[in-house]
Amino acid sequence: MSSPVSYDLQGQGGGVVLGSGSTPSSATGDFRWIQVITDAVLGSITSTNLAEGSALAGPTLVAGLGIGGRFSEITVSSGLVIAYYA
Repeated sequence: MSSPVSYDLQGQGGGVVLGSGSTPSSATGDFRWIQVITDAVLGSITSTNLAEGSALAGPTLVAGLGIGGRFSEITVSSGLVIAYYA
């Protein structure tokens, strides 16, 4: 029997694509992982378990970067990311 944590970390729990342009640029919810698809800048981010997690907003996050944690709000200023549900 597989672990629910493993299931979520594989992205099978679903997620939302966020970016500038035609996709939504922000989302609220309970997210576990952020995968950067194209170089991206977050306008804001709220983490429920990362001390100083808001410091992730502002700098350019390079494509391919994955960020684990618990996030309740994510806004993308530029680029494209996938936020996976917890």
